[in-house]
Amino acid sequence: MKLNIVPASRGIQWVKLGMKTFFRQPLALAGLFFLFLAVMSILSMVPLLGNVLALVLLPGATLGLMAATAEASKGNFPMPSILISAFRAGRQQLRAMLTLGALYALAFLLVLGCSALIDGGQFAKLYLIGGTMTAEMLQEGDFQMAMLVSMGLYVPLSLMFWHAPALVHWQGLPPVKSLFFSMVACLRNFWAFTLYSVVWMGVFLLMGLVISIIAALTGSAEVMGAVLYPAAMLMAAMFFTSIYFTFVDNFDTTPGETP
Repeated sequence: MKLNIVPASRGIQWVKLGMKTFFRQPLALAGLFFLFLAVMSILSMVPLLGNVLALVLLPGATLGLMAATAEASKGNFPMPSILISAFRAGRQQLRAMLTLGALYALAFLLVLGCSALIDGGQFAKLYLIGGTMTAEMLQEGDFQMAMLVSMGLYVPLSLMFWHAPALVHWQGLPPVKSLFFSMVACLRNFWAFTLYSVVWMGVFLLMGLVISIIAALTGSAEVMGAVLYPAAMLMAAMFFTSIYFTFVDNFDTTPGETP
């Protein structure tokens, strides 16, 4: 396994490859993404424990979407069972993936704990227990600061876990070691990931603008409401599809080869 340093322009290529691969198997990849969301949503309905369990399973579920992308890129139709591929690769890898998930859940809860020190736990309770984010909350300075701190702390957390599930599953790295290599890969390819993020933000904004223009031309707010959410979900599915290509480009390795 070798870390590749790629030019910034590769960030655009990752977005293109994600979209291109998605349209090779749109029904399969969209269906798997919606199934992924459904499972996470059902778990989150259980107060507190459900959200924690969803956090523990999230790295493994994300790996399942990456495995589905790998199959689609080869022209194969990914079956629903591929979503749990991270949890049926043997006892040792199952233990490693669950350990990685537990580390993710712990780190995420620590981020929420830091936000609770600012706003008394309003933002943390909103995520863990549920509720409605009111206009009054958004106008409170402490609540705004808690959200900003959470977002700021989540950035390094996401870098550590970006490649970690793939490194654990396909390369057999220990969970802690995978976090280190994931962070190093993201930082060494900082400009590629920056451009990748900017392009995806631009794509989402452009999609919203186009739908807003269509709604304005038709004079129907219902059109925007009916189209915006499904379109956003499809774009999110494409985004998750593109994650696979960031991994295979950053590491000079073939997914599935023996480390």
